[in-house]
Amino acid sequence: MTEAIHSLVSQHIGETGCVLFDDNLDAFVIRAISASEAGQSLDLQYYIWNHDLTGNLLGYELLKAADRGVHVRLLLDDMNAHDKDTLLATLEQHENIEIRLFNPSYERNNWFRRSFELIFRGLSLNRRMHNKAWIVDKSIAIVGGRNIGNEYFDAAPKTNFFDVDTLILGNAVSEVSSIFEQFWNSRSAIALNKLVKTKEGSLQELRQYIENMDDNIIKETNVYRERLKNSPSIGVLLKQGRPIFWTKEVHVYSDPPEKAVGKGQDQWLINQLYPVWVSAQSNLKLMSPYFVPGKEGVKLMADLRETNVEVGVLTNSLAATDVMIVHSGYAPYRMPLLKEGVKLYELMPFNHTKKKLFGASGASLHTKVFIKDDLTCFIGSFNFDPRSIRLNTEMGILFNQQEMAKVLSELFVLKVKENNSYQLFVENNQLRWKDGSEEPPIIWKHEPEVGIIKRAITRIASWLPIESQL
Repeated sequence: MTEAIHSLVSQHIGETGCVLFDDNLDAFVIRAISASEAGQSLDLQYYIWNHDLTGNLLGYELLKAADRGVHVRLLLDDMNAHDKDTLLATLEQHENIEIRLFNPSYERNNWFRRSFELIFRGLSLNRRMHNKAWIVDKSIAIVGGRNIGNEYFDAAPKTNFFDVDTLILGNAVSEVSSIFEQFWNSRSAIALNKLVKTKEGSLQELRQYIENMDDNIIKETNVYRERLKNSPSIGVLLKQGRPIFWTKEVHVYSDPPEKAVGKGQDQWLINQLYPVWVSAQSNLKLMSPYFVPGKEGVKLMADLRETNVEVGVLTNSLAATDVMIVHSGYAPYRMPLLKEGVKLYELMPFNHTKKKLFGASGASLHTKVFIKDDLTCFIGSFNFDPRSIRLNTEMGILFNQQEMAKVLSELFVLKVKENNSYQLFVENNQLRWKDGSEEPPIIWKHEPEVGIIKRAITRIASWLPIESQL
């Protein structure tokens, strides 16, 4: 893999190549293949790594890589790692695997003492590492919105996410590695072996479990194993498969790890993104699953509309969102935005665009992307909400590349089509949703596909003074 990457990069000195992955199964495959071809190192940084089918399959690839002598470093946010202590500690028994937890709670077992810790450390524990990065041999990196788990790779039985990653090669890979090193060596990253102990021999027991995997699990993994078996190597994939978009105008940015303690504000990611938004001359397209613009965001978009900049936003409908409380923070801003001429779209909770692997019919947006003036693009973990701006650490790739911007714009257009998303509009000073999935189109007078109880809870939650936490 390293030789193939070097051959490509040597033809584009000083440039960065980007390969888009909007298909969930392909996103799984590129991670699995790259791990299987790693020769020196795997540096992985994630907010969520689920203990499920795809999480375990990728975890097994890490174990096999470590067996080959690859140095594996895994940095996880502790918010979603806490219930996986035993499995993670078992993996870390391998001499080539190191695991650290970001901003962890120190009381791991006693829930009574942990409750006290949550009370006294509540403010600091509310700040999480939301970064996502997959770095192989410091030669390629994958950055985007996907965590590791079934719903990100089309393996969830009910609802799967629409998301986007980009594989990076060339100049900007060193920036991703530098960000990883900053977080890995930060005071907030604590070695797992200082927090959790596991019995000797646990790793061997895990290997035995994998060998004795029951028939049901093997049947479920066949889709993924077959796809891996029939997939080309990284080198072939890049040379003969997907288009590589090359550009010199690219950087990978991240909040500093110090944001976890409220410091380093001059280096926060928002300082890189805000000037891009306000400089839009013709159009700005946003895809954000959790969209809470606040008064500042409404003013930003209103100012853009004053100069005839077209602004379009795709977010989740109440029926599609996986975090109902965030929708309560977004809902009050719909009317002001629409009255300013912003086009608002909310993803339908149905998957009309692709074949489902395990029968899942539900869909939810998880893509964090913006395209400005059909040239400047961002792909990453950053949501357009107060939590991404002020609380969590985020990262992403910001670049100018017209062809890639065109592909992302086409993806936006596909997702906002009338059979995929509701288009919001104002009629007689009331909010309406146009549903083009039926013929003739349906006009909803309340949140579509949601019962009165859920609508009432969301309405009540919108009155609470919690916007800064959303």
